[in-house]
Amino acid sequence: MEKNRIFKIFLIIAIAFVSVQYGMYAQNAETATTEQTTKETDIDVKDMILSHVSDSYEWHFMEWNGKDIAIPLPIILHSKESGWNFFLSSELHNPQSKYSRFYVSEEGKNAGKIVEKNSNGEEIVPLDISLTKNATSLVISSILLIALILSTARFYKRESMSSSKGFFGMIEVVVIYVTDKIIKPSIGKEYKRFAPFLLTIFFFILLNNLMGLIPIFPGGANVTGNIAVTMVLAVTTFLMINLTGSKHYYKDIFWPDVPTWLKAPVPLMPMIELVGTVTKPFALMIRLFANITAGHSIVLGLTSVIFVTVKLGAATNGAMTVVSLLFGIFIGFLEILVAFIQAYIFTLLSAVFIGLAREPESAAKSS
Repeated sequence: MEKNRIFKIFLIIAIAFVSVQYGMYAQNAETATTEQTTKETDIDVKDMILSHVSDSYEWHFMEWNGKDIAIPLPIILHSKESGWNFFLSSELHNPQSKYSRFYVSEEGKNAGKIVEKNSNGEEIVPLDISLTKNATSLVISSILLIALILSTARFYKRESMSSSKGFFGMIEVVVIYVTDKIIKPSIGKEYKRFAPFLLTIFFFILLNNLMGLIPIFPGGANVTGNIAVTMVLAVTTFLMINLTGSKHYYKDIFWPDVPTWLKAPVPLMPMIELVGTVTKPFALMIRLFANITAGHSIVLGLTSVIFVTVKLGAATNGAMTVVSLLFGIFIGFLEILVAFIQAYIFTLLSAVFIGLAREPESAAKSS
């Protein structure tokens, strides 16, 4: 009964995710098409997709009666010309503002960045530590994650393990599954030492993946599809692996069990092993970034088919609308599955790499 209830909850959430997501994507694509039609040009699908998956200085919702509806975000800049500047992103579009000298460059090497003109008329890039859409979403998801974990812990301080039901019961099932099926088999008897780190990684990636599927505030940001975020996660795993590695782990890197001529006088195998320590977290970074970004891009691409085929006639457009809708819904459900799978894979591989680094020499020889 409990499994059926969890499945029904998951199905309802999935349908809600897909419905809202597809509707908002369609509205964004329709807005873009309307603007392009006004200019008597075709819709630029590539530009629409890139604008959706990339970061921005405001939290855009939609366009209504020719006006953009968006939440302005804090801009924090340090310029050599004027020092520190603090203002909202809405000031960037206000020609009467005292910050009108700052603007977002649309072309060249500084495209997408806030720039200003110096006294010589040259375009310069100030130090930018603004809260962009991805950075703001990162803060929101971190607060939600902390609240989620603390509320679950507080619940189990009051209630017994056997009385857990509903939301907290679902969290308990996930925690037990990740611990017993991923962390413990991969690391071994020292699993409790690394369980907090790996559980945090799992829930952080999962929460941001799911929030990225909701195209309305506080979701819609492409956090785990941002290479900078996945790089930080990969670097954290890299540090955890190498700062806790055993003596045998470093012996296998700098003096592996291969013929001497492969490691001295030319350290061929040690160099290969050193490269391997970097390529493992690098693969984690690229895998998460590519899969999440590809999912968003495919949904937007399928949605755009409806509006791209408008010029081909009513019959063709109607048929492609049905095809696009069906494929879009399918990909939407697939994206929800991928959100869980990518969190699972990142956590599993991180646990495996940590387990290999902690493997004692006796265990390595016996295997």
